[in-house]
Amino acid sequence: MHDTLMSVYRRLPAPARSVAATLRGIYLQHWRSGPEFERVAEDTLTRDTWSPERLHSWREEQLARLLHRAATRVPYYRELWTARRRRGDRSSVERLEHWPILEKEELRANPKAFIAEDQDSRRLFHERTSGTTGKPIDLWLSRRTLTALYAIAQTRTLTWHDIPARVRMARLGGQLVVPVAQRQPPFWVWNAAMRQLYMSTFHLSPALIPHYLDALERYRIRYIGSYPSSVIALAHEALRLQRTDLRMLAVITNAEGVDLEQRRIIGAAFGCRVIETYGQAEIVGFASECPDGHLHQWPECGIIEVHGEHGPVAAGESGEFVCTSLLNPDQPLVRYRVGDRGRLAKDQFRCSCGRTLPVIEAVEGRTNDSLRTADGRTVFWLNPVFYGLPVRESQIEQESLTRTIVRVAPAAGFDRTRHGRIIAQRLRDRMGDVEVRLEFLDAIPRTANGKLRAVISRVASA
Repeated sequence: MHDTLMSVYRRLPAPARSVAATLRGIYLQHWRSGPEFERVAEDTLTRDTWSPERLHSWREEQLARLLHRAATRVPYYRELWTARRRRGDRSSVERLEHWPILEKEELRANPKAFIAEDQDSRRLFHERTSGTTGKPIDLWLSRRTLTALYAIAQTRTLTWHDIPARVRMARLGGQLVVPVAQRQPPFWVWNAAMRQLYMSTFHLSPALIPHYLDALERYRIRYIGSYPSSVIALAHEALRLQRTDLRMLAVITNAEGVDLEQRRIIGAAFGCRVIETYGQAEIVGFASECPDGHLHQWPECGIIEVHGEHGPVAAGESGEFVCTSLLNPDQPLVRYRVGDRGRLAKDQFRCSCGRTLPVIEAVEGRTNDSLRTADGRTVFWLNPVFYGLPVRESQIEQESLTRTIVRVAPAAGFDRTRHGRIIAQRLRDRMGDVEVRLEFLDAIPRTANGKLRAVISRVASA
């Protein structure tokens, strides 16, 4: 049914596509703005400044309730614990450390086995992850869960930064709102219900970006929500064209990390601060940046553990994020390996903004966004290869242990010989003596969900 509707949508003229987007917006608003929205928003603000002891006690209560429900009402987990009991395992289900790690493949294989038996999936909101690896995951959420999520999100992004909730915003995301082959504007649809200009991430070439900038001004957009790799393309072109009419209240990033150079360029282009957020479609671990620049966890959404090769590591040490959902009791995920790497702050509860929420010190990228060296090392953090260089977009693809391709979309002032030599040397500084092939493009191709994969490895981790 969804494919049929999309085939009809793609044949609509541009004004009709905006009508369709508005109707979709009305539907989403119904699910996201339930009767408890205001109460959840108020509770969220109150929880921001709870003492560490009170917050810990509250989270333990939420966790105990979630684990009991998962073990007794969710078929996948009930069968898991029943099998363990048959083998004589008497570990307590109330202790999170007694639960196994849940891999994405297990959730992909049978997602409905994770739905609590007292819920009817037909009455839940069905969503699919973007499927970066080509294998999306099916998720189900109640209206209560979606309302809580968006109330928390509004509070910890807009309210924290004094941005009015109903001002006009633009979103650059992965929805295919106009045909990929289209080469004339509009490359967007106007969702009147949500006062949102949804802009395609598949048309961000230098020749077309001026149309995007004109649309931001024409629709009187006040803030932007975007992948960093998308909004940075707009920022580079805005600076090149010396556009001074695009003043925003904020640019809110998601789905990808944002580095200092990107912050500088985006801030200069739009005259505003960049607010980083972190999260997943599975709703197991969320965070957002406070006015003082710290990435605070949203304790209502889930618990984030950091795991090294041999299990959990201490705060301040890097590792994989393993998360347990608290906000979605109808499809609970316990100790779910999300595929991201990072580290939690050692001093979890001290922030100059006055909030006591725990802090994520760094999100270092996805575990598959890494390169392997010939001597067995794993290299995760590759952004510095391009620091200080006039580059709009970039992508590193490792073909083998000895051969790497670097794709670059140059900005004004880029010298292919001089800057190309710098890029190759910086990469060799991290990878050793490898062959580096440079390719220069107008824009880096996006994935099917509109994201730019900054690092691609064809080398098996084994």
